[in-house]
Amino acid sequence: MTSKVWQRVVLITLDGVGVGGQPDAARYGDQAASTLPHVAEYCGGLRLPSLARLGLGRIVPIAGVVPVREPSGLFGRMLERSEGKDTTTGHWELAGLEQGKPFATYPQGFPDMVIDAFTALAGVRPLGNIAVSGTEVLSLLGEEHLRTGRPIVYTSVDSVFQIAVHEDVLPRERLYALCEGMRQVLDAYYVGRVIARPFVGTRADNFERTAGRRDFSMPPQGNTLLDRFQQAGMPVVGVGKIADIFANKGISRSLKSTCNSDGMAKTRAALASIDRGMVFTNLVDFDMLYGHRLDARGFGRALEEFDIWLEEFMAELQSGDLLVITADHGCDPTTAGTDHTRESVPLLVWCPDLVSGRSVGIRSSFADVAATIAELFGLQSDSGTSFADQLA
Repeated sequence: MTSKVWQRVVLITLDGVGVGGQPDAARYGDQAASTLPHVAEYCGGLRLPSLARLGLGRIVPIAGVVPVREPSGLFGRMLERSEGKDTTTGHWELAGLEQGKPFATYPQGFPDMVIDAFTALAGVRPLGNIAVSGTEVLSLLGEEHLRTGRPIVYTSVDSVFQIAVHEDVLPRERLYALCEGMRQVLDAYYVGRVIARPFVGTRADNFERTAGRRDFSMPPQGNTLLDRFQQAGMPVVGVGKIADIFANKGISRSLKSTCNSDGMAKTRAALASIDRGMVFTNLVDFDMLYGHRLDARGFGRALEEFDIWLEEFMAELQSGDLLVITADHGCDPTTAGTDHTRESVPLLVWCPDLVSGRSVGIRSSFADVAATIAELFGLQSDSGTSFADQLA
């Protein structure tokens, strides 16, 4: 089927929706993690008929999801070859860039030279410099931040430098400028992302993060599938935080989203805006609102909402369109801790012309997605193993 003229591809990342089973999970302390099966079990089963028809229930057992005998899509799961379990590493590998060197992490806080550089940029020494969850850090330091005006700096087990400020203390644009300054500093330390975390509220029990979050990633250290599309004259529309994850490299146009439903609406709009090219979407609520906050019930509800939208969206796809649904890591809300989890991820692939679905097995790299899309669109791929022949 590689001789077919493919027109458009939609790659949707369900942020944090892992399916367990990464063989090296114990090295990361995540041997018990299995995000989607655990969420389904916690909720007493999930209603996901659209994903079930594509073959989701054939990947791993998921409460409430029927392992249909004859799925309509290709299905399997993928193992991450790169070191780490963060958003940037996962997305880069999906786009064909496997990382030989993991991003640096600072679970004991950042060194004095980094904090000194921050102080010089901000004009004041930060609060925090600790590894802690984003909601907990506001309870711990939010009121002191309001009293002193000192920004809050924190990290996690991932390679992130996060800056939390109240929107009345430091306007978003000044926060973003501070993040851009720290992005330049932290390139030398190989830190994956600087994240702006604006919040509102008046006291510890009502602080709330806003939709003004922005990620400032290191630029990809090499060409990705996105670059290949652009070099071939085909646009790449990033929905959600895709442009941030790739530092705008390989992105023709970016549509920021405020939540999953907004991201889904903008995915539909992005697809309608191109005749040939790629739409790359990140739906972050699974991870940000539910995984990190240990809200398994909210996680399950968000999956069911996505499934309802998916049925309508698939009905709009045309001959020559390709749909790929996957994830970038796990974020199991039922296990100890609030961080990402090292998990395999689901792989579901569909096009309107597909005669019958089948398993593509356990893939040894997320980059198999990039290799497959590249082959279908006649592009170069530097890593991964294509399963394009399975689309016959």
